[in-house]
Amino acid sequence: MWPFKRRRQPAGLVIDPAYGDPQARAIIDALEARDWRTTRDMLAATTDPDSRAYLMEAVAGVDGVQDWIDEWVSAEPHSTLPVLVRGCHAVFWAWEARGGKRAELTSQDQFREFRRRLRIAENSLDEVVDRDPDDVTARTWLVTSSRGRQVDHDEARARFDEVVKRHPGHVVAHEQRLQYLCPKWFGDEEQMFGFARETTAAAPEGSLLPELLAVAHVEKWLRVPVEESDAYMQSDEVRADLLAAAEKSIFNPAFRPTFGWVPRASVFALGLELAHEFEAAARVFELLGDHVSQWPWNYVDEPVTAFTRSRDWVYENLS
Repeated sequence: MWPFKRRRQPAGLVIDPAYGDPQARAIIDALEARDWRTTRDMLAATTDPDSRAYLMEAVAGVDGVQDWIDEWVSAEPHSTLPVLVRGCHAVFWAWEARGGKRAELTSQDQFREFRRRLRIAENSLDEVVDRDPDDVTARTWLVTSSRGRQVDHDEARARFDEVVKRHPGHVVAHEQRLQYLCPKWFGDEEQMFGFARETTAAAPEGSLLPELLAVAHVEKWLRVPVEESDAYMQSDEVRADLLAAAEKSIFNPAFRPTFGWVPRASVFALGLELAHEFEAAARVFELLGDHVSQWPWNYVDEPVTAFTRSRDWVYENLS
């Protein structure tokens, strides 16, 4: 018998951008209250590059920061931190203007606003890098903006190289580099899978980096004709890839859930469910509990709906 309790969707399941993490919740609450002093203190105390990047993802998603962030910039003109927050938030704000639809379904007004906000973002991030060349977070968000700014391959690679030169295993930088190499942006399948496999092979035990291989397979699944998509995800090669990546990452004894792990584990849950590796998928859902992230579930449906449907389907198919 499967040892895990098969749970149903609790009433009121929602996306918590803090994923239950008290530090992330505190910084989100501070930003929503326009309390830049508390935000400053928390970010300044977070020196690990990955931890700071995960916190910055939470910062970037808070509505309305662009309306008051210049107050902080003016109050502390010698600090790069408020400029960094303005830049990272503006990248998210830009993608919010563009929306998540394909280019042909995005209006010219959306594209114009997208480009305007990206200019604000890159101007801020460039200022941070000019003043502090070793700011890994600013350089990481420049990797993200590479796609929106449509920088060429050499420039995009140079931006990524500047991050990993300072922090070789930076998870967010690797994720954003992979997106640039996806066929839907400026790469192709060979580049996408080559980068994902190289990163997975080099990742330390218990790292989140092997999720890149799961992301690559899900990205390909989204492009495969519908009538071929099940066969692709359930092929022996894909199933073996997903299981091996999970064993090196979230199933590894060295893995420690820290803030930011939820969406990375969720791509394993989605990929393993699509591959019909139900026992492995159930292990991931047990790790996740009731923590729902926007990504990757928004690839397939409204996130809470997609999460609960996937989880229920997995539990129903356990032997």
